[in-house]
Amino acid sequence: MTGNKRRDFIKSAVFGASTVPFAGAARLFSSCSAMITAEKTSPFSLGLASYTLREFSLEQTIGMTRRLGLEKLVLKSMHLPLDSTDEFIRAATEKVRSGGLDLYGCGVVYMTNQAEVDQAFHYARTAGMRLIIGAPNHELLGYVNHKIQESDIALAIHNHGPEDKLYPTPASAYEKIRGLDRRLGLCIDVGHTVRAGVNPCEAAVRFADRLLDVHIKDVSAASKDGTTVEIGRGVIDIPAFLRTIFKIGYRGVLAFEYEKDGQDPLPGLAESVGYVRGVLKALA
Repeated sequence: MTGNKRRDFIKSAVFGASTVPFAGAARLFSSCSAMITAEKTSPFSLGLASYTLREFSLEQTIGMTRRLGLEKLVLKSMHLPLDSTDEFIRAATEKVRSGGLDLYGCGVVYMTNQAEVDQAFHYARTAGMRLIIGAPNHELLGYVNHKIQESDIALAIHNHGPEDKLYPTPASAYEKIRGLDRRLGLCIDVGHTVRAGVNPCEAAVRFADRLLDVHIKDVSAASKDGTTVEIGRGVIDIPAFLRTIFKIGYRGVLAFEYEKDGQDPLPGLAESVGYVRGVLKALA
């Protein structure tokens, strides 16, 4: 959808909703309900990467995640530091779960030595997490593989685009892990993948056997200079990507990572979540 068509669509929806009689409003709310139903029946689920809310407390992050109707959360260290005591970790995770959220993972966690690998897996195990989204140094992958087998906690390597010397693209990670435990897989960051000049649909198909997590976002340009924008306003064909992950039978989480507007992310994040839900309804 072009910028002009998008604006016309939004204007039509807003002004149309403001003038419909009660019965029309009821149909509008029924349509919103259908969007949530479409999401519930998808093989994958929607969640939030808490880095989006990096300027806010854990309690605020829980509240805003619930306000968006998201049920899955992956925590970044500013919301639960990696060097926290076991007691603090358990207390924090209880807050998340008492808030009705599935705390399925943490990350992105960088690992430059074995002690940091041990810390990450202990942290995840203590918190009851199922997945670490990480970026271990290449020489640590054998040790990471051992920790996965020991703990039954999966690790998804996150690609960070053209600036990333370790894992700029999904392929750069896949090449390093293809002979290792299948629980050592990928977190495809859709935005950074496009910034590196790679089609995320093609990457999802090519590496479907190792796709454990997805960070979904949109970017302003398919180049190093691309920056995060509201989903639907950038260059990524989000409907095509959603069709692709339906096709490959992806059953993980699409975690929104909205890096724009750190001090006031909720409007743009809500727009992004609404856009994706609208596409899911159309695909249902």
